[in-house]
Amino acid sequence: MNENNETLSSGFTLMGLFTHDKGSGFFFSVICAIFFMAVIANGVMVFLINVDPHLHTPMYFLLSHLSLIDTLYISTIVPKMLVDYLVGQGTISFIACTAQCFLYMGFMGAEFFLLGLMAYDRYVAICNPLRYPVLISQRVCCVILASSWFGGALDTFLLTPITMSLPFCASHQINHFFCEAPTMLRLACGDKTAYDTVMYVCCVAMLLIPFSVVTASYTRILITVHQMTSAEGRKKAFATCSSHMTVVTLFYGAALYTYMLPQSYHTPIKDKVFSAFYTILTPLLNPLIYSLRNRDVMGALKRVVARG
Repeated sequence: MNENNETLSSGFTLMGLFTHDKGSGFFFSVICAIFFMAVIANGVMVFLINVDPHLHTPMYFLLSHLSLIDTLYISTIVPKMLVDYLVGQGTISFIACTAQCFLYMGFMGAEFFLLGLMAYDRYVAICNPLRYPVLISQRVCCVILASSWFGGALDTFLLTPITMSLPFCASHQINHFFCEAPTMLRLACGDKTAYDTVMYVCCVAMLLIPFSVVTASYTRILITVHQMTSAEGRKKAFATCSSHMTVVTLFYGAALYTYMLPQSYHTPIKDKVFSAFYTILTPLLNPLIYSLRNRDVMGALKRVVARG
Protein backbone atom coordinates (compact mmCIF):
# COMPACT_ATOMS: atom_id res chain seq x y z
CA MET A 1 0.00 0.00 0.00
CA ASN A 2 2.83 2.41 0.86
CA GLU A 3 4.54 1.63 -2.44
CA ASN A 4 1.33 2.38 -4.35
CA ASN A 5 0.81 5.63 -2.44
CA GLU A 6 4.39 6.66 -3.22
CA THR A 7 3.84 5.94 -6.91
CA LEU A 8 0.63 7.97 -6.97
CA SER A 9 2.34 10.97 -5.38
CA SER A 10 5.72 10.88 -7.15
CA GLY A 11 4.83 9.44 -10.57
CA PHE A 12 7.50 8.33 -13.04
CA THR A 13 10.37 9.70 -15.09
CA LEU A 14 10.55 8.90 -18.81
CA MET A 15 14.13 8.57 -20.04
CA GLY A 16 13.13 9.44 -23.61
CA LEU A 17 13.96 8.08 -27.05
CA PHE A 18 17.36 9.77 -27.19
CA THR A 19 19.70 11.59 -24.81
CA HIS A 20 20.83 15.20 -24.91
CA ASP A 21 24.02 14.88 -26.93
CA LYS A 22 25.43 16.40 -30.13
CA GLY A 23 23.11 14.47 -32.43
CA SER A 24 19.97 14.79 -30.35
CA GLY A 25 18.89 18.04 -32.01
CA PHE A 26 18.89 16.33 -35.40
CA PHE A 27 16.79 13.40 -34.13
CA PHE A 28 14.40 15.83 -32.45
CA SER A 29 13.95 17.70 -35.74
CA VAL A 30 13.36 14.46 -37.68
CA ILE A 31 10.73 13.18 -35.23
CA CYS A 32 9.08 16.59 -35.10
CA ALA A 33 8.88 16.63 -38.92
CA ILE A 34 7.52 13.07 -38.99
CA PHE A 35 4.85 13.98 -36.45
CA PHE A 36 3.58 17.03 -38.33
CA MET A 37 3.76 15.25 -41.69
CA ALA A 38 1.79 12.31 -40.28
CA VAL A 39 -0.91 14.55 -38.77
CA ILE A 40 -1.22 16.60 -41.98
CA ALA A 41 -1.21 13.57 -44.31
CA ASN A 42 -3.81 11.71 -42.27
CA GLY A 43 -5.89 14.87 -41.86
CA VAL A 44 -5.85 15.44 -45.63
CA MET A 45 -6.95 11.83 -46.17
CA VAL A 46 -9.91 12.15 -43.79
CA PHE A 47 -10.92 15.48 -45.36
CA LEU A 48 -10.70 14.27 -48.98
CA ILE A 49 -12.59 11.04 -48.33
CA ASN A 50 -15.41 12.96 -46.62
CA VAL A 51 -15.79 15.78 -49.18
CA ASP A 52 -15.23 13.95 -52.48
CA PRO A 53 -18.15 11.74 -53.65
CA HIS A 54 -15.79 9.63 -55.81
CA LEU A 55 -14.17 8.34 -52.61
CA HIS A 56 -17.43 7.33 -50.91
CA THR A 57 -16.65 3.63 -51.26
CA PRO A 58 -16.14 0.91 -48.63
CA MET A 59 -12.36 0.84 -49.07
CA TYR A 60 -11.95 4.59 -48.56
CA PHE A 61 -14.47 4.59 -45.72
CA LEU A 62 -12.18 2.16 -43.87
CA LEU A 63 -9.07 4.12 -44.89
CA SER A 64 -10.51 7.33 -43.47
CA HIS A 65 -10.93 5.66 -40.08
CA LEU A 66 -7.42 4.20 -40.31
CA SER A 67 -6.14 7.75 -40.82
CA LEU A 68 -8.20 8.95 -37.86
CA ILE A 69 -6.79 6.21 -35.62
CA ASP A 70 -3.24 7.00 -36.77
CA THR A 71 -3.71 10.69 -35.96
CA LEU A 72 -5.03 9.94 -32.48
CA TYR A 73 -2.40 7.27 -31.96
CA ILE A 74 0.68 9.35 -32.75
CA SER A 75 -0.78 12.35 -30.89
CA THR A 76 -0.99 10.27 -27.72
CA ILE A 77 2.75 9.64 -27.62
CA VAL A 78 4.91 12.02 -29.67
CA PRO A 79 3.87 15.50 -28.36
CA LYS A 80 4.71 14.49 -24.78
CA MET A 81 8.08 13.13 -25.92
CA LEU A 82 8.92 16.34 -27.84
CA VAL A 83 7.92 18.58 -24.93
CA ASP A 84 10.01 16.47 -22.52
CA TYR A 85 13.06 16.99 -24.74
CA LEU A 86 12.53 20.76 -24.91
CA VAL A 87 12.07 21.22 -21.16
CA GLY A 88 14.87 18.78 -20.34
CA GLN A 89 12.87 16.49 -18.06
CA GLY A 90 10.48 13.60 -18.56
CA THR A 91 8.38 13.54 -15.43
CA ILE A 92 4.89 12.09 -15.79
CA SER A 93 2.30 11.58 -13.08
CA PHE A 94 0.78 8.20 -12.35
CA ILE A 95 -2.61 9.35 -13.68
CA ALA A 96 -1.10 10.77 -16.89
CA CYS A 97 0.93 7.59 -17.39
CA THR A 98 -2.20 5.48 -16.91
CA ALA A 99 -4.14 7.66 -19.35
CA GLN A 100 -1.38 7.39 -21.96
CA CYS A 101 -1.20 3.62 -21.52
CA PHE A 102 -4.99 3.36 -21.80
CA LEU A 103 -5.24 5.48 -24.95
CA TYR A 104 -2.31 4.04 -26.87
CA MET A 105 -3.39 0.43 -26.22
CA GLY A 106 -6.94 1.23 -27.29
CA PHE A 107 -5.89 2.93 -30.53
CA MET A 108 -3.23 0.30 -31.23
CA GLY A 109 -5.68 -2.56 -30.67
CA ALA A 110 -8.26 -0.92 -32.94
CA GLU A 111 -5.64 -0.54 -35.69
CA PHE A 112 -4.53 -4.17 -35.35
CA PHE A 113 -8.05 -5.40 -35.96
CA LEU A 114 -8.84 -2.80 -38.63
CA LEU A 115 -5.75 -3.69 -40.70
CA GLY A 116 -6.73 -7.35 -40.56
CA LEU A 117 -10.28 -6.62 -41.70
CA MET A 118 -9.04 -4.23 -44.41
CA ALA A 119 -6.92 -7.06 -45.79
CA TYR A 120 -10.12 -9.11 -46.07
CA ASP A 121 -11.71 -6.19 -47.94
CA ARG A 122 -8.85 -6.23 -50.49
CA TYR A 123 -9.14 -10.01 -50.78
CA VAL A 124 -12.82 -9.78 -51.70
CA ALA A 125 -12.20 -6.89 -54.12
CA ILE A 126 -9.48 -8.76 -56.04
CA CYS A 127 -10.51 -12.40 -55.68
CA ASN A 128 -14.33 -12.02 -55.73
CA PRO A 129 -14.99 -8.69 -57.50
CA LEU A 130 -18.50 -9.62 -58.67
CA ARG A 131 -19.62 -10.35 -55.10
CA TYR A 132 -17.85 -7.32 -53.61
CA PRO A 133 -20.97 -5.06 -53.37
CA VAL A 134 -22.76 -7.81 -51.43
CA LEU A 135 -19.91 -9.03 -49.21
CA ILE A 136 -18.58 -5.53 -48.41
CA SER A 137 -21.72 -3.43 -48.12
CA GLN A 138 -22.11 -0.25 -46.07
CA ARG A 139 -23.58 -2.33 -43.26
CA VAL A 140 -20.60 -4.71 -43.34
CA CYS A 141 -18.23 -1.72 -43.24
CA CYS A 142 -19.95 -0.43 -40.13
CA VAL A 143 -19.67 -3.88 -38.53
CA ILE A 144 -15.95 -4.00 -39.43
CA LEU A 145 -15.39 -0.57 -37.92
CA ALA A 146 -17.40 -1.35 -34.77
CA SER A 147 -15.53 -4.65 -34.36
CA SER A 148 -12.18 -2.87 -34.59
CA TRP A 149 -13.08 -0.30 -31.95
CA PHE A 150 -14.61 -2.99 -29.73
CA GLY A 151 -11.42 -5.07 -29.99
CA GLY A 152 -9.27 -2.07 -29.09
CA ALA A 153 -11.54 -1.12 -26.18
CA LEU A 154 -11.60 -4.68 -24.84
CA ASP A 155 -7.82 -4.85 -25.05
CA THR A 156 -7.18 -1.62 -23.21
CA PHE A 157 -9.88 -2.17 -20.56
CA LEU A 158 -8.27 -5.54 -19.75
CA LEU A 159 -4.57 -4.66 -19.91
CA THR A 160 -4.44 -1.13 -18.48
CA PRO A 161 -5.91 -1.99 -15.04
CA ILE A 162 -3.72 -5.10 -14.86
CA THR A 163 -0.57 -3.18 -15.73
CA MET A 164 -1.13 -0.11 -13.58
CA SER A 165 -2.45 -1.92 -10.50
CA LEU A 166 0.89 -3.67 -9.89
CA PRO A 167 3.09 -2.37 -7.04
CA PHE A 168 5.97 -0.39 -8.58
CA CYS A 169 8.65 -0.97 -5.99
CA ALA A 170 11.63 -0.71 -8.36
CA SER A 171 13.05 2.53 -9.71
CA HIS A 172 10.41 4.89 -11.06
CA GLN A 173 12.62 5.69 -14.04
CA ILE A 174 11.04 4.34 -17.24
CA ASN A 175 13.79 3.63 -19.78
CA HIS A 176 11.45 4.39 -22.65
CA PHE A 177 9.79 7.35 -24.37
CA PHE A 178 6.22 6.54 -23.27
CA CYS A 179 4.33 4.39 -20.77
CA GLU A 180 4.31 1.13 -22.70
CA ALA A 181 2.81 -1.86 -20.88
CA PRO A 182 5.79 -4.29 -21.13
CA THR A 183 8.16 -1.59 -19.87
CA MET A 184 5.84 -0.80 -16.98
CA LEU A 185 5.71 -4.47 -16.02
CA ARG A 186 9.49 -4.55 -15.72
CA LEU A 187 9.28 -1.84 -13.05
CA ALA A 188 6.80 -3.83 -10.99
CA CYS A 189 7.69 -6.26 -8.23
CA GLY A 190 6.01 -9.28 -6.70
CA ASP A 191 4.52 -12.27 -8.47
CA LYS A 192 3.69 -11.21 -12.04
CA THR A 193 2.90 -14.67 -13.41
CA ALA A 194 -0.86 -14.13 -13.57
CA TYR A 195 -0.43 -10.70 -15.14
CA ASP A 196 2.06 -12.02 -17.72
CA THR A 197 -0.35 -14.84 -18.62
CA VAL A 198 -3.32 -12.51 -19.14
CA MET A 199 -1.21 -10.11 -21.19
CA TYR A 200 0.12 -12.95 -23.33
CA VAL A 201 -3.39 -14.26 -24.02
CA CYS A 202 -4.64 -10.77 -24.88
CA CYS A 203 -1.69 -10.17 -27.19
CA VAL A 204 -2.25 -13.50 -28.97
CA ALA A 205 -5.85 -12.47 -29.67
CA MET A 206 -4.87 -8.90 -30.55
CA LEU A 207 -1.83 -9.69 -32.73
CA LEU A 208 -1.81 -13.24 -34.04
CA ILE A 209 -5.47 -13.45 -35.09
CA PRO A 210 -5.46 -10.21 -37.15
CA PHE A 211 -2.00 -11.01 -38.53
CA SER A 212 -3.23 -14.47 -39.58
CA VAL A 213 -6.16 -12.84 -41.41
CA VAL A 214 -3.75 -10.46 -43.15
CA THR A 215 -1.39 -13.28 -44.13
CA ALA A 216 -4.19 -15.52 -45.43
CA SER A 217 -5.85 -12.67 -47.35
CA TYR A 218 -2.69 -11.49 -49.06
CA THR A 219 -1.61 -15.05 -49.84
CA ARG A 220 -4.88 -15.59 -51.70
CA ILE A 221 -4.50 -12.20 -53.36
CA LEU A 222 -0.98 -12.97 -54.58
CA ILE A 223 -2.14 -16.33 -55.96
CA THR A 224 -4.98 -14.62 -57.82
CA VAL A 225 -2.65 -11.89 -59.11
CA HIS A 226 -0.17 -14.49 -60.34
CA GLN A 227 -2.94 -16.14 -62.37
CA MET A 228 -3.95 -12.89 -64.10
CA THR A 229 -3.57 -12.92 -67.89
CA SER A 230 -2.94 -9.18 -68.14
CA ALA A 231 0.73 -8.37 -67.45
CA GLU A 232 -0.09 -4.72 -66.70
CA GLY A 233 -2.87 -5.64 -64.27
CA ARG A 234 -0.65 -8.22 -62.60
CA LYS A 235 2.18 -5.70 -62.20
CA LYS A 236 -0.14 -3.02 -60.77
CA ALA A 237 -1.84 -5.40 -58.33
CA PHE A 238 1.47 -6.86 -57.17
CA ALA A 239 2.97 -3.39 -56.60
CA THR A 240 -0.06 -2.41 -54.50
CA CYS A 241 -0.02 -5.62 -52.46
CA SER A 242 3.73 -5.51 -51.84
CA SER A 243 3.59 -1.92 -50.55
CA HIS A 244 0.67 -2.78 -48.27
CA MET A 245 2.46 -5.87 -46.95
CA THR A 246 5.56 -3.81 -46.21
CA VAL A 247 3.64 -1.47 -43.91
CA VAL A 248 1.68 -4.31 -42.30
CA THR A 249 4.88 -6.31 -41.69
CA LEU A 250 6.57 -3.32 -40.05
CA PHE A 251 3.56 -2.67 -37.83
CA TYR A 252 2.80 -6.23 -36.78
CA GLY A 253 6.46 -7.32 -36.73
CA ALA A 254 7.51 -4.56 -34.33
CA ALA A 255 4.48 -5.21 -32.11
CA LEU A 256 5.12 -8.99 -32.08
CA TYR A 257 8.67 -8.33 -30.89
CA THR A 258 7.47 -5.96 -28.16
CA TYR A 259 4.60 -8.02 -26.77
CA MET A 260 5.32 -11.68 -27.54
CA LEU A 261 9.08 -12.18 -27.54
CA PRO A 262 10.48 -13.43 -24.19
CA GLN A 263 12.02 -10.74 -22.00
CA SER A 264 15.47 -12.32 -22.31
CA TYR A 265 15.60 -11.08 -25.92
CA HIS A 266 14.77 -7.49 -24.98
CA THR A 267 17.12 -4.57 -24.37
CA PRO A 268 16.10 -0.93 -23.73
CA ILE A 269 17.59 0.22 -27.06
CA LYS A 270 15.84 -2.50 -29.06
CA ASP A 271 12.56 -1.79 -27.29
CA LYS A 272 12.76 1.90 -28.19
CA VAL A 273 13.64 1.22 -31.83
CA PHE A 274 10.89 -1.35 -32.38
CA SER A 275 8.33 0.78 -30.55
CA ALA A 276 9.28 3.77 -32.72
CA PHE A 277 8.46 1.73 -35.83
CA TYR A 278 4.83 1.16 -34.93
CA THR A 279 4.16 4.32 -32.92
CA ILE A 280 5.98 6.99 -34.99
CA LEU A 281 6.77 5.69 -38.49
CA THR A 282 3.64 3.67 -39.26
CA PRO A 283 1.19 6.60 -38.82
CA LEU A 284 3.21 8.42 -41.50
CA LEU A 285 3.66 5.45 -43.83
CA ASN A 286 0.00 4.40 -43.80
CA PRO A 287 -1.37 7.47 -45.66
CA LEU A 288 1.60 7.48 -48.04
CA ILE A 289 1.39 3.79 -48.94
CA TYR A 290 -2.35 3.17 -48.75
CA SER A 291 -3.72 6.39 -50.08
CA LEU A 292 -1.64 9.35 -51.23
CA ARG A 293 0.02 7.21 -53.94
CA ASN A 294 -3.45 6.28 -55.19
CA ARG A 295 -4.73 7.92 -58.39
CA ASP A 296 -8.23 8.29 -56.97
CA VAL A 297 -6.94 10.23 -53.98
CA MET A 298 -4.69 12.46 -56.06
CA GLY A 299 -7.61 13.09 -58.42
CA ALA A 300 -9.79 14.06 -55.45
CA LEU A 301 -7.05 16.40 -54.20
CA LYS A 302 -6.87 18.12 -57.61
CA ARG A 303 -10.65 18.52 -57.73
CA VAL A 304 -10.75 20.05 -54.25
CA VAL A 305 -7.92 22.45 -55.12
CA ALA A 306 -9.63 23.38 -58.39
CA ARG A 307 -12.89 24.15 -56.58
CA GLY A 308 -11.04 26.26 -54.03
